[in-house]
Amino acid sequence: MLCTMSAAAVAVWFGTVVTILSRSHADRNVYPSAGVLFVHVLEREYFKGEFPPYPKSGDASNDPITFNTNLMGYPDRPGWLRYIQRTPHSDGVLYGSPTADHVGKATVIEITAYNRRTFETARHNLVINIMATEEFPLPYQAEFYIKNMNVEEMLASEVLGDFLGAVKNVWQPERLNAINITSALDRGGRVPLPINNLKEGVYVMVGADVPFSSCLREVESPHNQLRCSQEMEPVISCDKKFRAQFHIDWCKISLVDINKVVPVYITRPDPGTGILPEYGEYNPPSESLKARDYFSDFLVTLAVPSAVALVLFFILGYTMCCRREGVIQLVHHSSIQKSSKELRSMSKNREISWPLSTLPVFNPVSGEVVPPIHPDNYETTSMPLMQTQTNLQNQITIPQQRPTGKWYS
Repeated sequence: MLCTMSAAAVAVWFGTVVTILSRSHADRNVYPSAGVLFVHVLEREYFKGEFPPYPKSGDASNDPITFNTNLMGYPDRPGWLRYIQRTPHSDGVLYGSPTADHVGKATVIEITAYNRRTFETARHNLVINIMATEEFPLPYQAEFYIKNMNVEEMLASEVLGDFLGAVKNVWQPERLNAINITSALDRGGRVPLPINNLKEGVYVMVGADVPFSSCLREVESPHNQLRCSQEMEPVISCDKKFRAQFHIDWCKISLVDINKVVPVYITRPDPGTGILPEYGEYNPPSESLKARDYFSDFLVTLAVPSAVALVLFFILGYTMCCRREGVIQLVHHSSIQKSSKELRSMSKNREISWPLSTLPVFNPVSGEVVPPIHPDNYETTSMPLMQTQTNLQNQITIPQQRPTGKWYS
């Protein structure tokens, strides 16, 4: 095909192919704060215009699009950054909570969008510039477990805003921030069954600058702790302010005052330079290997088990045939077999009169003689208790037995 095309046409065709396979865009900068929840939505509408029009008929606005995110130069994202996309027809979400260790370091995330119908890709970079805040970290932190939400639903700005508003109404702080959101599946939770609109559950951590309110402290009372130990819902006075939209498991709430937390310092060993010490040069084995004779190994593997089996055979033969106990066992076994054969032959040749139930029955109306249940030569020792249709078809008529005595009038 390329041989029949001109040089200009080949250049245009090659450039088009390269453009379809991968498109790169200018970097996009965001400026999250350390210790505050960061949420970035990967909108499908933003990437739809980057793909060339599909030549065949179809609704291009509903193309399935998935995203792949990774730290530039690495196969995965940073440890504090998570990503979720429920279906190829929904937007992807990057979320996480950067710490003070990441302040001043530009984190470049490569975002690649895949059109699953046309197999085209579009790529651009997201530059995350983490800023320091004076109020980090907030001293009072509370973590709530919401049972009727999935993580992508909770990350929506309006839903998260409603939850923070309910918490602020209960807590009454001056500053209130969402610190982190974690799916219950990341905490060891089970995937819910697809019935009754069950949700995975989500943990939401918030921070404030004032001590916890009395309502939040109610879960620490002995009565509520006893109810939680019995897997019963505790009695919380402010639960009605959340119940309309958020079902909170108050037994799993966590209240932490970081001013009272004793810091734990972990001493880590020096990682070193990563270069192995000098041990000299490696000397590989020579190319000319010595020949090895495996005949002796073959004899040991085959001859020794054969000799042991032969010795055991002679011992068994001597015990069974040459010793008195063995001869007695053989004679006893032979006599049992002979007796069994005699009993079988006697059971087949026995001559006894058949019971009345087995004699032919005379029908006085039709004059027909009905055959017995089984023939004369039928083996009674193996006769089944219940006759089937197959057994009845194989029955034959036996002659009627006459009594040997005399009749007296």
